[in-house]
Amino acid sequence: MSTDNQPTAADETEGELEPEAEIDPAELQALRERVDELEESVAESDAADDGKKMTIVATQGTFDMAYPPLILGSTAAAFGWDVVVFHTFWGLDILHEENSKNLKLSAVGNPNMPVPNAIAAIPGMDRMATRMMEKRIDENGTATIEELIELSLESGVDLQACQMTIELMDYDEENFYDGVTTGVGAATALQHMAESDIQLLV
Repeated sequence: MSTDNQPTAADETEGELEPEAEIDPAELQALRERVDELEESVAESDAADDGKKMTIVATQGTFDMAYPPLILGSTAAAFGWDVVVFHTFWGLDILHEENSKNLKLSAVGNPNMPVPNAIAAIPGMDRMATRMMEKRIDENGTATIEELIELSLESGVDLQACQMTIELMDYDEENFYDGVTTGVGAATALQHMAESDIQLLV
């Protein structure tokens, strides 16, 4: 029996192979443009993640409470965040060149002070507590309030002074550190808070 007409394995394999499809240049170009768009979108998304905003409201003007808004603000600015520290009421003393050098650490009502309130209320105890903290800061190499203010301004932190409080407390705007933003009202501060990723009240 002749087998000349029966297909071989090679013939079957050849029959299964399809000719390579030609790539349309227009489709290839469209694909490349789409890839470029996706890469650009990813880059913009990464940039948006870095562009965070933070608003800190500083209301207290004691020695110990001057540190948190300045440390947090300057650190966030180092990450590239848009930072505003809005100082109102006693918080304005932090921005006042003379007053910021005379901020005191209150010994009364401070649970971390190793003295009872009866002794803490004695005249001069606040000054003593402040000197103790200043000594510790100096020995530890921690930045002073003045140094933190300069660092914050250099880092792009917007240190704002509440205009209503300036008028209420009869402050002279010329006595604030150079670079402090004055004339800021509550509406402006609220707008930045509404746009911020993080809002803190100190």
